[in-house]
Amino acid sequence: MNTRLRPADLAREHGLSTQAVRNYERDGFLPPASRTESGYRVYTEAHAAALRAFLALVRAYGHVTAGGIMHAVHDDDLDRALTLVDRGHALLSRDRETLAAVRQAVGHLVPEGHPHDLPAGTGWSIGELAHRLGVTAATVRAWERAGILVPVRNRATGYRVFGAADVRDAELAHLLRRGGYPLAHIATVVEQVRTAGGTDSLARALAGWREKLTQRGLAMLDAAARLGEYVRLRP
Repeated sequence: MNTRLRPADLAREHGLSTQAVRNYERDGFLPPASRTESGYRVYTEAHAAALRAFLALVRAYGHVTAGGIMHAVHDDDLDRALTLVDRGHALLSRDRETLAAVRQAVGHLVPEGHPHDLPAGTGWSIGELAHRLGVTAATVRAWERAGILVPVRNRATGYRVFGAADVRDAELAHLLRRGGYPLAHIATVVEQVRTAGGTDSLARALAGWREKLTQRGLAMLDAAARLGEYVRLRP
């Protein structure tokens, strides 16, 4: 704790500039440094631990939340700091639940390239689609208003016509609604399916999403360890 460290000593460990270290102290992410008679900053092992904790928190939670946690610690408000940590874990948990729901839904969708699954003619009517899913036509219309479904119109009759992609999107919406997800959230997921080019491409995208969540979880474990070390070093 009494080891005297210079800004350069802290900066070197993380490949930072000495100005970055001084900025972190100025912004309250590190505790205030003492000064020599000539005005030079003097840091300790506690400052080094604070910098390790802050940078680990940034990787895990982002700069804003990491800064909020460090400010709370320096205000001796550990409950507020831990609440911010808890919120980050809760968000990760929700993201995992969403990913699991989407992966399950994609596995149950109508395989692409199976036109025989459509009724005779150009596609499904709103009544036929509603019957297939076991919902009302009003529900299908609500999905359309939310941007989840984008059916074409029969030029002769003006009626909605749902093609294979619409059936896929409707089944995905139906599964996610049963999981309690709001329409706005479902519309975003369905748009990702369309952007990905279908469920096969989306499955690959979901694998990448899963890897990112895993890396975020590991970063949170590291951040928790670093934060715990720093809290124990504080008076």
